[in-house]
Amino acid sequence: MSIKQIQETIAPVREQVVTHPLYAELQTLDDVRVFMQYHVYAVWDFMSLLKGLQQQLTCVNVPWIPAGSAATRYLINEIVTGEESDIDKEGNRCSHFELYEHAMLQAGANTGPINAIIAGVRDGKAVQDILATATLPEAVKGFLSFTFGVIATGKAHIMAAVFTFGREDLIPDMFLALVKDLDLKFPGKLDTFIYYLERHIEVDGDHHSQLAMQMVSELCGTDKNKWDEAAEYARQSLYWRHELWSSILSEKVIL
Repeated sequence: MSIKQIQETIAPVREQVVTHPLYAELQTLDDVRVFMQYHVYAVWDFMSLLKGLQQQLTCVNVPWIPAGSAATRYLINEIVTGEESDIDKEGNRCSHFELYEHAMLQAGANTGPINAIIAGVRDGKAVQDILATATLPEAVKGFLSFTFGVIATGKAHIMAAVFTFGREDLIPDMFLALVKDLDLKFPGKLDTFIYYLERHIEVDGDHHSQLAMQMVSELCGTDKNKWDEAAEYARQSLYWRHELWSSILSEKVIL
């Protein structure tokens, strides 16, 4: 198998995500608030997926020893730097998750549920135990369970495939113009969210996506089983994204 074959395998479900009716329904500030209250979980667990890859592909132990290839080390470390310590609109250092929470607060979205999960993690609770008792939509629980299940495999090629084909590159271009239009109606409510989206377009871009595909190719090598697993997990990641979007679309009450 190859990158092209993975792309062909995931094409139908990816198309369902790209053309999801949710985007056209984000017409009011309340709609955007509901979207953010779901999407923030994908922003958060993306960081865990990224850090899991960093653990697999670089040396994070002492004494240090060379690990993996320099190309994949560079890719992961560069993206971690951008995600964990980027700059906000005022030039202050913050992670993209913290930037997203700032955008939520500006828009009037509820950050309580996601912060409750983070508090549970800080208290040493396992994510799956937190999810078992959390009052969250089933699609959110499924999305998070899938991501942390991927991390638990400890298989770098699977994690890399989900990271490369199923994550943030799907989002910004789809509704950036729509959010900008809403910002004209509600001045000062969504400009931090717009900045977040624009930063992802700028930071992720073609450079990171091409390096990420090279990473998948290197990790799968000539092992057919690895290529098959990469394709299947990439497909599942898009399935869960579609489920998350559909849950937002059916949401009638702000969380």
